[in-house]
Amino acid sequence: MNGKGYGMPSSHSQFMGYFAVFFTLFLLVRHTPSASIRSGYLSMLERVGLSSLACVGALAVALSRVYLNYHTPQQVIAGAAIGVAYGLAWFGIGSFLRESGWLGWALDLQPVRYFRIRDLLPREDLAEGGWKRWESIRQQSKNPAKRHSKTSHVE
Repeated sequence: MNGKGYGMPSSHSQFMGYFAVFFTLFLLVRHTPSASIRSGYLSMLERVGLSSLACVGALAVALSRVYLNYHTPQQVIAGAAIGVAYGLAWFGIGSFLRESGWLGWALDLQPVRYFRIRDLLPREDLAEGGWKRWESIRQQSKNPAKRHSKTSHVE
């Protein structure tokens, strides 16, 4: 073993197991693309490809931990198993809270609204909305008559 402090379980394998599972579930189960929004649409083939890439990355990290003698195979397997379990659990809890209405209820509480906490699961293409807003501002700045009429004062 190289170094000190590397132990049970492998935190690298744990994180990558979590990431690969949650990312895969998000893309294949929760992501509901809208064909009307061209910039944010991912086809099923693209989503499967990205999910596969995440899983291959997780496997590469796990194997590298053993190859570099930072962990034993048992430590890596334990870390990956814990990460996968947490990914499944967190996805399941989040889905339950969203579908049962608990998340909506919590987001309506006054302290939550005061701190502007929100559900960041996009139901729309945020990049497309930002692009449209930017284009609108840009068009207004190109047309000085429009801009001037909004800000002109009667003297």
